[in-house]
Amino acid sequence: MEGIAVVGMAGRFPGADDCTAFWRNLVEGHESLRVYSLEEIFAAGIKPEEALQKRVRARGVISGAEDFDAAFFGYSPKEAEILDPQQRVFLEVAWEALENAGIDPDRQPGSTGVFAGSGINSYYLYNIMTRPDVLGRFGVFPAILLNEKDFLATRLSYKLNLRGPAVTVQTACSTSLVAIAQACQSLMSFDCDLALAGGVALVFPQCHSRIHEEGGMISADGHCRPFDADANGTLFSDGVGVVVLRRLEDAIEARDNILAVIKGFATNNDGAD
Repeated sequence: MEGIAVVGMAGRFPGADDCTAFWRNLVEGHESLRVYSLEEIFAAGIKPEEALQKRVRARGVISGAEDFDAAFFGYSPKEAEILDPQQRVFLEVAWEALENAGIDPDRQPGSTGVFAGSGINSYYLYNIMTRPDVLGRFGVFPAILLNEKDFLATRLSYKLNLRGPAVTVQTACSTSLVAIAQACQSLMSFDCDLALAGGVALVFPQCHSRIHEEGGMISADGHCRPFDADANGTLFSDGVGVVVLRRLEDAIEARDNILAVIKGFATNNDGAD
């Protein structure tokens, strides 16, 4: 096995609606954070006294997180209203990744696998569970089906008619990379001939903020400075990314636009020590 080829990619990131803009921001050192006003924090349901207790109001958010082309994916407006925005955006970005790879899933020979994971579903916690009127009209179980993490990969496979392994991966902060490792392993085992791998994390309300605590992980000044002596913590941000993978020899035969080649991968756990 010569390697796994990355033949397509798509993503949405803070301050960047695609991978090209994301790379440009990295090269230029652009800080794509948004600082929310106290009024916006209060409007999201945070009590005034809580907002003044070292609450860090900076976050990285993606644009258009509340939008969704429901009809394109065969959803009714009511279903789209209930569906977790993470799963909405993941569907759109996965389709964009296939477009970037020049692949029509209906014409793709062989099987296509999906390996992906998502963040905490805050939309269900704050926007669905707190609305008995919505649950009464739509039903509790149908709402669960549209929001449960377990269905992220299988939903994409069903909506795009992909015939391959569909595995939802949840390993906290390493989810997206573990999903890629799982996809590579599946390709090497010939369980599938093409694979989509990635992850999504969106928080609702988007102006969600966190309180800095001495010795904690949240940055005190609302800035993230990796590998910098002035670093004092990190921040939470939203984003979604998907890559399209194929065995290198198959990608060469198909004359794919090969963006990169994965020569090795592994999954480990450092344990408690």
